[in-house]
Amino acid sequence: MLQGLGPVRQLGYVVRDIEAAMAHWAGALGIGPWFYIEQVPVEEFTCRGAPSGAALSIALANSGPLQIELIQQRNDAPSLYRDFLQQAGEGLQHVAFWSEDFDAGLARLTAAGYAVAQSGRIGRRGRFAYTLNPAAPGNVVELSEVSGGKGRFFAEIAQAAQGWDGSDPIRRL
Repeated sequence: MLQGLGPVRQLGYVVRDIEAAMAHWAGALGIGPWFYIEQVPVEEFTCRGAPSGAALSIALANSGPLQIELIQQRNDAPSLYRDFLQQAGEGLQHVAFWSEDFDAGLARLTAAGYAVAQSGRIGRRGRFAYTLNPAAPGNVVELSEVSGGKGRFFAEIAQAAQGWDGSDPIRRL
């Protein structure tokens, strides 16, 4: 556990077909329901220090206390998602820590040798930063701000997963 950040709260998977991925996770693995945002309203998105117009779809569900995120990039703009898909194919791309004090969490990551490689903001829901550490190549660590709206949204997703009976597996937002 990275000192002061708590446990890993999310696993992020990059996929080519988010609809097929949601169907697989819900049907074969029994994980859901999925909260699906076809066009994520990302603001101030940067990749490697430069603005990027990455068009993203995401889906979120919980398995117990762990959130699973599926990410499909809909264009070829610079992003760590695009790079991962080109280099490794589909799969687990990042682990995420959640923080109510984003600036302090980012300072902890920086002190541990991580540098921001991708960042942005989801409207008023909060900031995120994807970090890399040269001592651990291939390991992407996201810090996600969960104070306010995003934290409430994540709690709603976790609550919906408790006792989920398989009905209404994809909830489009």
